Amino acid sequence: MINTRLAGQTVLVTGGAGNIGAAISRAFAAQGARVAIHYLAQDLPAPSGAEWAHVTPAAAEADTLAEELGNGSFAVSADLSEPVGAERLVREVASRAGSINVLVNNAAHCESPDTIDTVTRGSLERHYLVNSVAPALLTAEVVRSRRDEDPLCVVNITTDAARAFPGQTGYGTSKAALEALTRSTALDLAARGIRVNAVAPGPVQTGWIADDLLDQARAIVPMGRVGEPEDIADAVVYLASHQARWITGQVVQVAGGHAL
Repeated sequence: MINTRLAGQTVLVTGGAGNIGAAISRAFAAQGARVAIHYLAQDLPAPSGAEWAHVTPAAAEADTLAEELGNGSFAVSADLSEPVGAERLVREVASRAGSINVLVNNAAHCESPDTIDTVTRGSLERHYLVNSVAPALLTAEVVRSRRDEDPLCVVNITTDAARAFPGQTGYGTSKAALEALTRSTALDLAARGIRVNAVAPGPVQTGWIADDLLDQARAIVPMGRVGEPEDIADAVVYLASHQARWITGQVVQVAGGHAL
């Protein structure tokens, strides 16, 4: 890509302070974009009998990353499971940076156990509020806050196993809903020049794959390795770039051939 035309644009990356989100934030900053790095101010207590899949980066990590990125990048906190979390987040980012040009819905909720035998109403609500409801509300708020004909596109982060994710009932089905949202909003917004796409990662090493399981993970990926956060970040930047200007409504698997 010679010129992605992302320099000077404002990019909101939810869950943008750690793991894949941090790689996405860095990739946009490398293109000259200002990045609003969303983070959850503090970990919520795990429900009885459940545990979180990842530790959520807090304010210190988000602030440090913003300083590293430069370009006027900044950190902003919000709890996307709250009824007004999405509205408050978009309002704060817009007040500090003007129109949002790229929205990356990367923040996710994942807890275990999450099987059909253990699923509860509460666990489904927690997964869906962050993984499906929040991206829909954020997209709507960003569209409403758009000024005139400022450029705008949305990239959602799903999972390559969204069509069938045994053992991850709430997570897998909420990500499948996000893929449906990608297609429906792409059609709703196409006439306004707003593109909506998704990236579906395969197994990516963000610390959750223990060393003794890496060989097993590699064995199920046709290209013979697990992904790195930068693999996902590069695909997200491409979908947001000028080079992808006639691509919308697509779910692009970035998974080394896994789950085709």
